[in-house]
Amino acid sequence: QVQLVESGGGLVQAGGSLRLSCAASGRTFSSYAMGWFRQAPGKEREFVAASWSNGSTYYADSVKGRFTISRDNAKNTVYLQMNSLKPEDTAVYYCALDPVWRSNYASRYSYRYWGQGTQVTVSS
Repeated sequence: QVQLVESGGGLVQAGGSLRLSCAASGRTFSSYAMGWFRQAPGKEREFVAASWSNGSTYYADSVKGRFTISRDNAKNTVYLQMNSLKPEDTAVYYCALDPVWRSNYASRYSYRYWGQGTQVTVSS
């Protein structure tokens, strides 16, 4: 079993920055996909960014150029650096992990393990 714990959420003004962290513990894998998703009230959970063990990264168009996903494999931790935040970025952010890289990395169903979420609120 894998446990994922997110941290780093909070309240920030528009134009500000936050860095989210997601620490994985429990069962380990030699390679794995990590993803960040978010869910705003009344909306579906949507893809934000993904990273594979080989360093490949992928982003939703809405965050491209503003958000950066990175990982420290030695610490089993993935980060999401969020810059130039907008009120529409307000949501609960979830990290996710799967030991298999799938071509539909933007689908929530491609990830087996999920964190509990961390709230990000961007004020205008």
